[in-house]
Amino acid sequence: MPSWTGSERLRVTTPVLLCGYYGEHNLGDDALLEALLAQLPPTAVPLVTAFDQEEISRRHGVDSVNRRSLGSVLSALRRCRALVLGGGSLLQDSTSFRSLIYYAALISAARLQGKPVLLWAQGLGPLRRRRSRALVRLLLPMATGITWRDAASAHLARQLGVAAPHGTDAVWSLPRQHWLGLGGPIVVCWRPTDHLQGQEWSPYLKALEQLAEHTQREVIWLPFHRDQDQQLLGHLHQQRLISEALYQRSRVVHATTPVEAMALFRSASLVLAMRLHALILAALSGSPVCALSYDPKVQACASELGCDCLDLAERDLDPASLFAGWLEAFEQPPSSASLQAMGHATALHRDLLQRLEA
Repeated sequence: MPSWTGSERLRVTTPVLLCGYYGEHNLGDDALLEALLAQLPPTAVPLVTAFDQEEISRRHGVDSVNRRSLGSVLSALRRCRALVLGGGSLLQDSTSFRSLIYYAALISAARLQGKPVLLWAQGLGPLRRRRSRALVRLLLPMATGITWRDAASAHLARQLGVAAPHGTDAVWSLPRQHWLGLGGPIVVCWRPTDHLQGQEWSPYLKALEQLAEHTQREVIWLPFHRDQDQQLLGHLHQQRLISEALYQRSRVVHATTPVEAMALFRSASLVLAMRLHALILAALSGSPVCALSYDPKVQACASELGCDCLDLAERDLDPASLFAGWLEAFEQPPSSASLQAMGHATALHRDLLQRLEA
């Protein structure tokens, strides 16, 4: 047993505040939390900001605080010894400028209290407003340690005056699975997006129908964000955008954890992913995967992985060309070397957290 002094014992039992988009029923953010908890030093006791606190506490065995109450989070920060902004792209204004103010308040409060602030595996941006860029230019030097999840974020930070290393998204650090999907279903992880309205869905749905018919496979729709994605298939059917033949081949399957999602992915012949972490978890499951990009981060990840990626901003797409591309990827898993490289590039995020070692 270690022989700790009183101050050392207090340091070990004083929590570290892990701040992120946790408990919002998004499998991607849940996967980020799993990766963060796995990389924390054993002496770092986590206190997690979460919306669905009961689910997060039950699933991970951690204490939590309501992330939607800034007052509660600031109060929790006062009894923590460090602040970690954990994964995702928290310093951005695409959600709202208020969201950026929220994280600015936490970073400023932590530094005023003399506590370290770590930006762990962060994305940066978009920062569409001039005032957002000015605010982040002030915030970044306050961080005592930073790692970025991609080159674009590191480049933007350098433009704002702060240089820090980049790796890959922290979810790549989760354990890889063995693919078992020969003869399996097609899994669709699509989301509502401003890029696709009404008939703009048509080329993708026609290509999907053709692929399912050609391969004689079931189509499983996996809502990656429980609250945003689960009605998509029904809405497409109600709007008569999806054919009856494809609708009859389709069913919605829910996964409540990243592990459940990966179990579904590893049994798939192909995963068609719009969300970044659906793409990553599918690849970690060994599944053949094609990306549809509504955001540059998805395009960048697909490029690093070496998988096919369609830009949803493109118009006048030919369903036959989409079908041909997806058929080429069908039952063709990603290269082991690519997956290994993506995993190795997460080591700097773990190294950053060693600063929390008591």
